[in-house]
Amino acid sequence: MLAHPLMRILLAPDKFKGSLSAAEVSESLQRGFLKVWPTATFDSAPIADGGEGTAEVFRHDFAGDEITAPAHDALGRPISAAYTWLPETRTAVIDMSSASGLWRIAESELSPASASTFGTGELMRDAIHRGAEKIIVGLGGSATNDGGAGMASALGWQFLDESGNPIVALPGKFREISEIRPPDTSIPEISGLCDVRNPLLGREGATAVYGPQKGVTGELQPLMEASLRHLADVCARTLGVDHREHPGAGAAGGLGFGLLTFAGGRLEPGFATIARMLKLGERVASADLVVTGEGRLDTQTAHGKGPAALAELARSQGKPILAFTGCLEDESEVFTACIPIADRPLTLDESRSRASQLLESAAARAARLIHISL
Repeated sequence: MLAHPLMRILLAPDKFKGSLSAAEVSESLQRGFLKVWPTATFDSAPIADGGEGTAEVFRHDFAGDEITAPAHDALGRPISAAYTWLPETRTAVIDMSSASGLWRIAESELSPASASTFGTGELMRDAIHRGAEKIIVGLGGSATNDGGAGMASALGWQFLDESGNPIVALPGKFREISEIRPPDTSIPEISGLCDVRNPLLGREGATAVYGPQKGVTGELQPLMEASLRHLADVCARTLGVDHREHPGAGAAGGLGFGLLTFAGGRLEPGFATIARMLKLGERVASADLVVTGEGRLDTQTAHGKGPAALAELARSQGKPILAFTGCLEDESEVFTACIPIADRPLTLDESRSRASQLLESAAARAARLIHISL
């Protein structure tokens, strides 16, 4: 079988959550395409949209180091968590989910009133001690709804009651906070990556939209909303800043608000920032075929997720783009074609355990179909 002599393929998938990282997806796809196009050239550029997997994408694409540090999960249990260190630019890239993620908490353990981003702050503190000049925080996959107060506490912020006594920065304790004091130490440049624009409060806020998956249900919802509102009110009164309406403030249980308020950070669109840093526009222009994918393609895919944003970039340059997926719920028209990887009816566990093999086989099948048309 002959390959198109000029076939240049850009492999830019997102992760397959629960089975493969974005880099592993790229490797599996390349093996499949090589079975049919042995002379094709490949450019691997795993992507993320600022959520889970962002740190690993930076580690892969910028030859970063994996740093493991002691921290605490969202429920305060000791853990080891990892982040990416880019030594040339002294930049740390931290997935907030690495320490404070929902994946670490069993459904029966969900306790949003006592869940904290303290562990994320511990990773940021470790990076600061390492000499970080910039910290990038991926906002997604959180088990928390604490407005970033736990993160702030780990960085030295003090939360005090009316008598000046310290208060543990947990949502269940927010109503006791009367004053907030900043630390003496300086904080480097901070960027939070997210592709949601939810404010902190209200019908589109952190509690209402993302709280239910973290256990914020029933009578607890108005209490958690009131706790975040009190935190924002105290910040406005004692710190003179009010970021509750800032687009993205509600990301990751309000950690977006926390980065803005307690770290002087800014929030940036996840995929657009990563695409700019990876020079994806130039890499798409050099490709004959663009290939992406993620574990599930559904109605949410077209709303800011990495693969759909990449598809728009490819279409703007007249490049065909294939999207591979483990679960196809909605065949979005932004892609030239969507390709389910399953070769027969599979359970979720079977699909996840065989993901690499299924991707490789699906890529080979797609290549054979394209080969027919060449």
